[in-house]
Amino acid sequence: MYQDYDNHTRYYHLHHFIIMPLSFFLFIWTIELTLEDPVDNWLYLLVGALFISISFIARIYANKNQDRIIRLEMRLRYYQLTHLPFTEKENLLSIKQIVALRFASDQELLALIDEAIAKNLNPKEIKKSIHDWQGDFMRV
Repeated sequence: MYQDYDNHTRYYHLHHFIIMPLSFFLFIWTIELTLEDPVDNWLYLLVGALFISISFIARIYANKNQDRIIRLEMRLRYYQLTHLPFTEKENLLSIKQIVALRFASDQELLALIDEAIAKNLNPKEIKKSIHDWQGDFMRV
């Protein structure tokens, strides 16, 4: 499968199309129940809030873990290309910029890192600057 800027967004179908919509539905339903009879139904509201919170927390944990792995991947790629540690450049970039740079080929990575730092490019600008897109089919 070919991947580029226009189709790189990934969805985890179970999470995005089943768990999150059901969690929202449950939460809205518990709000309605609680508004009808706050004394008897307050516990339902807590359960609804718990379900939606767990859904968001699971997604946040997965994204943060993937960001850490991508940062490690970028450290390795930078070292393989330059034989220098990535630390100096890494400290000048946000994690979102580093994640965006992940899609660049080795041939354009170093120049794009310097451009991202010099022009303070946001992740969207970085991704649009990539000519030789390297797909990431494992990110969710």
